[in-house]
Amino acid sequence: MSTTTSTPTPAPVSTDALLTDEMLARFDDRAPQYDRDNQFFEEDFEELRGSGYLNSPLPAAYGGPGLDLHAVNRMQRRLAYHAPSTAVAVNMHLYWVGLAADLQRAGDHSYDWILDRAAEGHVLAAGHGEAGNDLPLLLSSSSAARVDGGWEITGHKIFGSLSPVWSFLGVHAMDASDPANPQIVHAFVHRDSPRYRIEETWDTLGMRATQSHDTILDRTFVPDAATVKVCPAGFAGADMYQVALFAWALLGFAGVYTGIAQRAFDEVTASLPRRTSVALTRSMAHHPEVQHHVAEMRIRLEAINAHLDRLCADWSTGVDHGMEWPLKIVACKHDVVTRAWEVVDTALEMTGGSGVFKRSRIEQLFRDARMGRFHPGNTLLTHELVGKMSLGINPDEQPRWG
Repeated sequence: MSTTTSTPTPAPVSTDALLTDEMLARFDDRAPQYDRDNQFFEEDFEELRGSGYLNSPLPAAYGGPGLDLHAVNRMQRRLAYHAPSTAVAVNMHLYWVGLAADLQRAGDHSYDWILDRAAEGHVLAAGHGEAGNDLPLLLSSSSAARVDGGWEITGHKIFGSLSPVWSFLGVHAMDASDPANPQIVHAFVHRDSPRYRIEETWDTLGMRATQSHDTILDRTFVPDAATVKVCPAGFAGADMYQVALFAWALLGFAGVYTGIAQRAFDEVTASLPRRTSVALTRSMAHHPEVQHHVAEMRIRLEAINAHLDRLCADWSTGVDHGMEWPLKIVACKHDVVTRAWEVVDTALEMTGGSGVFKRSRIEQLFRDARMGRFHPGNTLLTHELVGKMSLGINPDEQPRWG
């Protein structure tokens, strides 16, 4: 499916204005209150929409800055340093725009519909999370039934970040009308569509301001015009659409948790020279084990940034990793969020207990950082895919194990 518009090209957008220091200071001030109140980051969102940040990957032909994955990922790290929930939620919109822009640059105009909607100011969110489905995007517990002019989607979607503001929810569902050849339908539900509802379920450990509520679809109609792909289920149906989505989404998640880890490190290292003990003549910064743990955190941060920067740069410059791209993407996301969690966990320990109080920013960072390992692919799926692909085993092979 491809629909291309003749959108006039406006004047170029200044990338410096997309995310200013003044904006970040305001986001930083608001983040603890959003967290305490379990409130959507509305003011942050409107500022980011107003600055053009939401469409930072949008090509210049559509009025955007046309930033690549590496540039967007670095901005996301800055945003997450100050407002983790804000960063992880807008990642959902950014990855739709980014993947469509990259595929268009590669000569595939099948997803120009996404760019058209973004250029019109619509907000795109992700409806891929499903309870009981550990192969997101490739399989689905939701159903798709072919009807005149489109599809009817039925299912229960979870972790729906941007629930209060999305215009289109990108979903996938299984068409099992031919049981021997099931297909995955990838389409976008408009907010004005009938026969769906949002259930406000989001009261969680961390990333509270994302307001990632459940969405219940009950034969929700999606027209062919908003259906961007129909493909075989499983890895057999995966092509550059799925790979690009993984690159923008998973490496985007990794960028967010990199920013959180850096903030936790900076918070605790700034506090250590002020901490004292009656058993020491100087501050806790001179304690050998404190120095050891600080060094471990710094080493992890060096590895995190090196791994993430390398893979984002490879994607953005077109390095040909061939069939190893999926392996590299899931491995990088897992490596980064795991090391980031270790940094934040150690930072909390180095507070000496003061970090457990709600008045401490470390307390919120700790809770937010723990959410990183729930994003796809989780540790179970990552190790399965990396192990099988390294051993030359087809991930679609049945039985799955044994």
